Amino acid sequence: MNWEVVIGLEAHVQLATQSKIFSSSSTQYGATPNTQANEVDMALPGSLPVLNRQAVEHAIRFGLAIGATVSPRSIFARKNYFYPDLPKNYQISQYEIPVVLGGTLPCFVDGKALTFNLTRAHLEEDAGKSIHENFATPDGRPCSGIDLNRSGTPLLEIVSEPEMRSAAQAVAYARALHALVVWLGICDGNMQEGSFRIDANVSVRPKGQAAFGTRTETKNVNSFRFLERAISYEIRRQIELIEDGGKVVQETRLYDADRDETRSMRSKEDAHDYRYFPDPDLPPLIITPAWIAQVKDSMPELPKERRHRFVEDLGLSSEDAAQLCQDRQIAQYFEAVANALPSGQAKLAANWVMGEVAAALNREEKDIDACPLSAGALAKLLARISDGTISNKIAREIFTDMWANSTLDADAIIEAKGLKQISDSSAIGAMVDEVIASQPAIVQEYRAGKQKAFNSLVGQVMKLAKGKANPAQVNDLLKQRLDG
Repeated sequence: MNWEVVIGLEAHVQLATQSKIFSSSSTQYGATPNTQANEVDMALPGSLPVLNRQAVEHAIRFGLAIGATVSPRSIFARKNYFYPDLPKNYQISQYEIPVVLGGTLPCFVDGKALTFNLTRAHLEEDAGKSIHENFATPDGRPCSGIDLNRSGTPLLEIVSEPEMRSAAQAVAYARALHALVVWLGICDGNMQEGSFRIDANVSVRPKGQAAFGTRTETKNVNSFRFLERAISYEIRRQIELIEDGGKVVQETRLYDADRDETRSMRSKEDAHDYRYFPDPDLPPLIITPAWIAQVKDSMPELPKERRHRFVEDLGLSSEDAAQLCQDRQIAQYFEAVANALPSGQAKLAANWVMGEVAAALNREEKDIDACPLSAGALAKLLARISDGTISNKIAREIFTDMWANSTLDADAIIEAKGLKQISDSSAIGAMVDEVIASQPAIVQEYRAGKQKAFNSLVGQVMKLAKGKANPAQVNDLLKQRLDG
């Protein structure tokens, strides 16, 4: 049987605020347990929540970025459930009327542009954390503990429509969403610290069937690699289960990275299980057109706008523009390099930023902010490629030197090491003639139709020139000599 996969994602995005969504407690990561929890976070009698204005503005910013409807009036509700790290026995969230409705998110999958629809985005508070490892009573007995530092941390839960049909599409959507919230400055995007977590809803159905199959929800996946693995495993598990005569049970599952599998956590609750009702301690959230306009005026250029500009103004391909615009800082770095080069050299800048620069940053596990090579320094190096002073090969050698020592100058290295490219036609022609005379067998192979022989002769000329000959001239002159 041919199966179709149906995937929808729920992203829990920690909003970049200094304090919690309903209290003045700090949201700083890594503090000693229970040192960032006040009477509101601990649900002490008589304590009342007060909404964080910045959290709302972050939600508005996101809604505007995806072309969604920002609700003029939304409601906070109590989502009732018992868990040890939830002192109130309810979570303040939004249900019937969320702050953001609809919207779309474009992304690229295998070079193909796709757009996915979003259902909603709502504000809510995070729960605390249960500690089961390396925790003990004063007399040394192992036990579990509760850390309420995360309790009340502001979250924006972003829910997609169930439109993804493969793990690759789901990962592409998640990456695009992650890039957008970081670009907007509403989330730091640190997945290891729990700032961006994904729940994956997965089901399968026979190809052509309209009704959805029974779905499972894999909770709190904190890396794109694990997301792809968790979804792929769950797809295989469900298909094999059905084909063996079993039934998929609606449940919440966890991904075990060590075993590369999902495992059952608990039965999946439905909305009625949570007994949602409006929180009597919080008034409706009223967002005026003037407030929306104020947030809109403070927003940066959006990724889609910058992608369009890179294509239209700089002549980049859609795919190159999309890759550069996955990160706001990288996009800014690239644009600074491109603007410092002569007109028409944006492709050269893009190739180097996505190639050499990205590879060096990955090797050293650095962000673009920590790049030792300024945009101006890289542009100066690339200018020597575009004006024919050096080849790409020599430029890579110079790049390595400049990366190791940011005080070095491209022109100074070229001069000191005598790396200037040979562009004199007579000099290159003499070397071509020498190689042709010394390699009659390879010449004969080329004239017999073997293209690899031509490449071999080019290599011989470049070797004779110690890599300094202009490659384009070498190719042209060699072809003239051989075919003349």
